[in-house]
Amino acid sequence: MNHRLPLTLFRTLFAVLLLLTAGISQAQDLPKGSSVPGGIAVIPIPATNGDNDNDSPHVFYRGHQVMLINHDSEEYAVIGIPLSARPGTQTLTIKRGNDKQTVKFKIKDKHYRTQRLTIKDKRKVNPTAEDMDRIIREKKRIDAALAYWSDSPPATLQLVPPVEGRRSDSFGSRRIFNGQPRRPHSGMDISASEGTPIHAPAAGTVINTGDYFFTGNCVFIDHGQGLVTMYGHMSEIDVKEGQMVRTGDLLGKVGMTGRVTGPHLHWGVSLNDARIDPALLLVEE
Repeated sequence: MNHRLPLTLFRTLFAVLLLLTAGISQAQDLPKGSSVPGGIAVIPIPATNGDNDNDSPHVFYRGHQVMLINHDSEEYAVIGIPLSARPGTQTLTIKRGNDKQTVKFKIKDKHYRTQRLTIKDKRKVNPTAEDMDRIIREKKRIDAALAYWSDSPPATLQLVPPVEGRRSDSFGSRRIFNGQPRRPHSGMDISASEGTPIHAPAAGTVINTGDYFFTGNCVFIDHGQGLVTMYGHMSEIDVKEGQMVRTGDLLGKVGMTGRVTGPHLHWGVSLNDARIDPALLLVEE
């Protein structure tokens, strides 16, 4: 017998639980660490014994500020590791007032599969010069959204599935379109019928919407401290830039705009401007 709750009921109960527990403590549960390219490193921040004890730390990795979470009266850096990161020793920089220190941590290698896809619209594989002008303009907006930082901490690091459907394991896969290699896949694809509702997996603020060459109709949500989620290939967008959303709020509907082989949601998660596997933050209903 299947005892799983329907996704819509699970999403509602999860949102109620967040409201009931909000304000009890600013401490949060830590995500499961996975120190690999496309993963998350959870690193304890050492306490100080000097004059800067009262200074809040600011932590940086590869030039980007990273999230700090208080857990059991300890501070942890929650770091997104980009797919381009090479295995080996990595360095965090911790700044407190005028003081600066470094912390080392290691990441391990991970091999992702190769995925071969056939795209009927050949311009989506080999864009024209005019297309490239558009792509370059759009990339600036997309990059700015994915690198967005706000000081407020996220309400939660446990994300509810944004849409009902079959989730692929394509994150990080080396993609070959019409026989031509392209960059690794930076999100999770969730297959669903066109028009299936897409819901916010956590509270946040809509920071960008648009119709982009490769990803079609898109929405970007800032959840706080470098955690940004992205929703691509939508048939319909039902939110506006600057709009605050709660867990479960309608964002739009599944479509097949942009470069696609069929209707699905491209769900991306960016942490300190590194694309990470959404499954690492996903709450299983």
